[in-house]
Amino acid sequence: MSVRQSLLAILDQGPSYGYQLRAEFERRTGSTWPLNVGQIYNTLDRLERDGMVVKGDTDAEGHVFYNITHAGHTEAIAWLHSPVPRSTTTKDELAIKLAIAITLPGVEITDIIQTQRVSTLKTLQELTRAKAGGGDPATTEDLAWQLVIDSMIFQTEAEVRWLDHTEARLARATKAGVVTAVPIAEIPKKGRPSKDGASTVSEVTR
Repeated sequence: MSVRQSLLAILDQGPSYGYQLRAEFERRTGSTWPLNVGQIYNTLDRLERDGMVVKGDTDAEGHVFYNITHAGHTEAIAWLHSPVPRSTTTKDELAIKLAIAITLPGVEITDIIQTQRVSTLKTLQELTRAKAGGGDPATTEDLAWQLVIDSMIFQTEAEVRWLDHTEARLARATKAGVVTAVPIAEIPKKGRPSKDGASTVSEVTR
């Protein structure tokens, strides 16, 4: 999630100070992605360094207002009108955990899947209750929050379906004798052999 572009998009509406930006971000996203004040000011420092914002007036309480520059406005508009890239590689901890676990001896993958399923379904129930409690949106802020909750519900439902798919695929693979522990492979040796024909320790590339 781009805090940088989100703050620029809010600043495009008018000057704001750090605490105000945090409040605006949380109001518009239903506090579904909490930001701390330090994160806000660090981002503002980088935006100022990059010429995206400039410091403006200071009010009687000492709040320093930031103004968006033309370059910042251009970046905010470009962000709003461009797709969010989805990586073709994964950093998803659950997928990596299952990938590693299936290669290890003595690990019950179905137990891992079931533990995750219970947790994911609990999250799904909490999200569904939160959405139901919100009722029909009466304001733009309500609608914005519900859009975020809908996204979280769809992602959680997708994870449940993926777990079901993984469990079924694992069962088929086990029946076919495909699932076996993967031993640690011998490290390939590279480099020029030593005089006695064997590579030295320093010649082994890790």
